[in-house]
Amino acid sequence: MAAGDDAQRTLFHPFETGDMDVPGKGARVLFLGAEPGFRLPEGFAAELTLVQGFRPDFLKLKAGRHRVVPVADGEGYDLVLVLTGKHKGLNEILIAEAMRRGSPASVILVAGSKDDGIASLRKRLEALAPIEGSLSKFHGQAFWLHRPADARAVAAMLENPHREALIGGRFRATPGMFSHDRIDAGSRLLAQHIPPDLSGAVADFCAGWGYLAAEALERCAGVASLDLFEADFASLEAAKLNLADARVPVGFHWADLASEPVPRKFDAIVMNPPFHQGRAADPAIGNAMIRAASAALKPNGRLYMVANRGLPYEAALSAGFRQSGELVRDQTYKVLWARR
Repeated sequence: MAAGDDAQRTLFHPFETGDMDVPGKGARVLFLGAEPGFRLPEGFAAELTLVQGFRPDFLKLKAGRHRVVPVADGEGYDLVLVLTGKHKGLNEILIAEAMRRGSPASVILVAGSKDDGIASLRKRLEALAPIEGSLSKFHGQAFWLHRPADARAVAAMLENPHREALIGGRFRATPGMFSHDRIDAGSRLLAQHIPPDLSGAVADFCAGWGYLAAEALERCAGVASLDLFEADFASLEAAKLNLADARVPVGFHWADLASEPVPRKFDAIVMNPPFHQGRAADPAIGNAMIRAASAALKPNGRLYMVANRGLPYEAALSAGFRQSGELVRDQTYKVLWARR
C-alpha cells in the first residue's frame, strides 16, 4: 500500500476509534490535499468539498462524483481535514488555509506519514495553538484541535516563513512547486541549449512556474506564440504572473498530458518532464510526455527535453519521431532532441 493511502487511513482513523464524531447531515466538511482512494467512515453524511490541485488526482476524484476544486473556496466549514505530504512549507500553508476556512467552532484534523515529518509539524503547531488529541496508526499520526480564537494570526505565523520569494530576482514560486526555491539545474542546462532558431507556435510541456517558457521567449526571437501545459494548478498560476509581460500571446493549460488531448499543433516543444511518482523513479511518466509531444507537433516539428542521464527515454523518442539524438550532457543531466 502506498504511503499516501496509509496517511489517508490515519486521517480517518479517529472516527473509527470514536475519538471524533462522524460528521452528519447538515455539516460542511473541507478536505485539503485529498487524494484518490480514500474511504469515508460509516455514517458520514456531511456535505464534502475536496481540494486537489494536481490534475491527474483531481480527475480521479471528480470521476468519483465528489465536489472537487483546485483551490479552497468558501468559509464557515464545520470540519477541515488536512492530509499532509513531504513538503514542510506546503503543509504549514495548508494548515493556515484550514484556519481561515473553518467556522469559529470548527475542528481541524491533520494527518500524515511519520516519514514526512508529521511529528515535527505537530510540534510546530502545538507552539501556536492547543492540540486536543492525537493518535498513531498505519505508520502515521493524526492530531486535532478546535479552531483557535486568534486563527487568522496563527495562519499568518504559519504562512509568513513561506511567502513567495523572487528566484533570480525574477520568478515567483511557493513551497510544493517543483524547484520552488531555485532554478532547477536540468532546466537551466536545457535553457542554455535551446536553439535560437525556434520559431512559430511553441509549447512548454510540464511547464512548472514558467522558467523554460520564459527562457525560450527570451532566447528565440522567432517565437510567435507560447502555450504552457502544467498539471499542478498552483504552479500554473505562478507561471501566469511570471509571464505577465510576455511579448507574444501566451496560453495557460491546466492539463494531464498523459490522459488529456492537446488542443492544437506546435512547431516546437520544450520540456523537463517529471521522473518520479512518489519516491520511486518512474520512466513511464516521461515516456507518456514524449508520446504527447509527438502527437502535438506539426510535421518536422522539434522537441527538446532534459532528463536525468540514467533514464532510458531514447527508445520512446525513436518510436515517436523520425529523427532523435542527444545534444549535450553533464554529470547529472542530458539534453535530448527529436524531429517529427
